[in-house]
Amino acid sequence: MDTADSSTMHIVIFPWLAFGHLLPALDLAERLASRGHRVSFVSTPRNISRLPPVAPALARLIDFVALPFPRVEGLPDGAESTNDVPFDKFDLHRKAFDALAAPFSAFLDAACAADGGGRRKLDWVLVDFIHHWVAAAALDRNVPCAMLVTFAAGVMASLGRPSSDDNSSRAEQHRQAIAQTMSAAPKFEADRAAKDFATETASGESVVGRFIQTVTRCRLVAIRSCPELEPDTFPLLTELYHKPVVPLGLLPPQPDGTRRVVVNNNTQDDDAIMRWLDAQPAKSVVYVALGSEVPLSVEQVHELAHGLELAGPCFLWALRKPNGVVLDDADVLPPGFEERTRDRGLVATGWVPQVRILAHGAVGAFLTHCGWGSLVEGLRFGHPLIMLPIFGDQGPNARFMEARKVGVLVPRNDMDGSFSRDGVAAAVRAVVAAEEGTVLFAQNARKLQEIVADNERHERCIDGFIQHLRSCKE
Repeated sequence: MDTADSSTMHIVIFPWLAFGHLLPALDLAERLASRGHRVSFVSTPRNISRLPPVAPALARLIDFVALPFPRVEGLPDGAESTNDVPFDKFDLHRKAFDALAAPFSAFLDAACAADGGGRRKLDWVLVDFIHHWVAAAALDRNVPCAMLVTFAAGVMASLGRPSSDDNSSRAEQHRQAIAQTMSAAPKFEADRAAKDFATETASGESVVGRFIQTVTRCRLVAIRSCPELEPDTFPLLTELYHKPVVPLGLLPPQPDGTRRVVVNNNTQDDDAIMRWLDAQPAKSVVYVALGSEVPLSVEQVHELAHGLELAGPCFLWALRKPNGVVLDDADVLPPGFEERTRDRGLVATGWVPQVRILAHGAVGAFLTHCGWGSLVEGLRFGHPLIMLPIFGDQGPNARFMEARKVGVLVPRNDMDGSFSRDGVAAAVRAVVAAEEGTVLFAQNARKLQEIVADNERHERCIDGFIQHLRSCKE
């Protein structure tokens, strides 16, 4: 066992149980380990088993701590990540997560005790944005906490904080916070956000309530962003939360796309996908991917398919079967769709190498749900965007990108969020047609690429974050 010197730290990272949080947290763990710091990465057994391996040179500094995932009635067996859970069961997943409090506290007690083996005691616990009981357990043991935010700084700024002098109920304060966040959102998005994030459910506490308790217990906030991308936001956040708000950088992916997650047994022939792309002209393909958890209905999948068919360009579609659907993969698509588009389209129903696809020269645009991680990956390669946000932070992210003029939003019904094939086709054509607006989108996407692909910039952010950990520890 190596003995750490006085300049290194032992840091616990406990990300939310979703791969959009687990993967950037693992990237952060590797960057900390590359600077000599020891990391304890906490999750559950199945989630850890599906993570890509760490670099061999860093493995001795990263310990994976597997907390047994409890069973909760109504939650599918083995549903340890949100990827495994139907959207309407997310509250049960949070309830199961809360039951990890006792084993996590036991881990903290052991980690804080002198073990005689040369390890340092804990210096920091990095907690995700709704890990209020994780932060509380660390504070009970005098271990400082930092909040790890894997979404945009602008989204966090828009959340705000309910006024301390407001005499309304806590639930009402949370609804007010959501209303502020969604002031520029269409009605269907604001209504859904209030239901999903400000309402107490089977898990007991609302998402906003968890967030507020967590940020209150943390000494600093670390965000997966950088001031060059969001120049006005970081000073605002420091003023709003009265504590340091530090950029982590964007943790951009490596262009070879070697990091792979094993989400389920439905695998795809990566080589076949890349061979198909190799046969397409440069910048001719629209890559379509709405994430692994987007709750589209079969009817919405059909409208999207018809829209791609109407739009005309080549496409590669990473299609996730709608949650709860028991149909065969072929039956999820409109009858005859794959035959009609076979000469210019490919539908992949397994897990695909998204970064390798986005890095390929045949890809010219990205139809995305606008999850923050997907935006970082798309902009890493300078792709203009066709944006179809579904829930969570995706709507605010899409409006942020729309304001930067890097793409267009698919038109939606303001009341129910529905979209049509004609709207999809129009949005695709607006981004890929050889017209003046298309050129502007591509130019602006390349400007953001200069920020996102600047690895040295993001490594400097990690160094700055480490300095904050050292200075804020006492």
